[in-house]
Amino acid sequence: MSSASSNSKVNAYIQLMRLDKPVGIYLVLWPALWALWLAAEGKPPGLVLLVFILGAIIMRSAGCVINDYADRHWDGEVARTCHRPLATGIISPKQALVFFVLLCLIGFSLVLLLNPFTIFLSLGAVALAALYPFTKRFTHWPQLFLGAAFAWAIPMGFAAVQNQIPNQAWLLFAIVLVWTLIYDTLYAMADREDDLKVGIKSTAVLFGDYDRLIIGMLQGLMLGLLVWLGLLYALSLIYYLSLVAVAVMFGYHQWMIKDRDPLMCFEAFKLNHWAGLVVLIGLVLHYW
Repeated sequence: MSSASSNSKVNAYIQLMRLDKPVGIYLVLWPALWALWLAAEGKPPGLVLLVFILGAIIMRSAGCVINDYADRHWDGEVARTCHRPLATGIISPKQALVFFVLLCLIGFSLVLLLNPFTIFLSLGAVALAALYPFTKRFTHWPQLFLGAAFAWAIPMGFAAVQNQIPNQAWLLFAIVLVWTLIYDTLYAMADREDDLKVGIKSTAVLFGDYDRLIIGMLQGLMLGLLVWLGLLYALSLIYYLSLVAVAVMFGYHQWMIKDRDPLMCFEAFKLNHWAGLVVLIGLVLHYW
């Protein structure tokens, strides 16, 4: 194999894992860090922190691989995805499946550094990551399954630090579910026309002309749940100021999608990770 061909293959695997598009990593990582900061009262153990950071990168990459495997027959019909490695044939379906298993094994080897309860919970993370890409064939709520996959880092984070899952963790889990419905509906709005042509189901298709209204209601719900979280943990003013900043961001996202332009919807999706970072900053500053 020539050097140019080798480089092309490496670049194809980087694209398959979306390492060139790290927004998805942030959307997984910020909630995981929310959980660790709350569970450890601002002082997460170094090893646990490292495992969750690396785990977010690896498992998000694994999720992208299995997603592209599931969508390999559809991606070529969608303008935004027609250049993906499986759609173009640079990587074969068999190679993608082998790579998915390899990434899951790497992720599992990291979790083995943690306590047995967290190891047990990690099996749920793999199951949800593998299930999500196929749900868009059967339900208009694949975003809910994606949310569960991303939010599974919450109970794992509490288990890794406290060796238990307190009730507050499930409130945080619900917050991440709602947040995923928000940003992944924006993502689906960017592809809605193509999805309707090929028969892919999504919340954007389901919500139709009520998409902006429902996203706005979900944004309000998320902010309300974040306030409730702050009350449960007796968080200080700096945390609530971070929520004001998130509310401003959500308002800007609503302005961006006012005409439902696919490019603006996709940009609004990408900007959502900053909201997660701002909440994390509020938590870090509170405990600091």
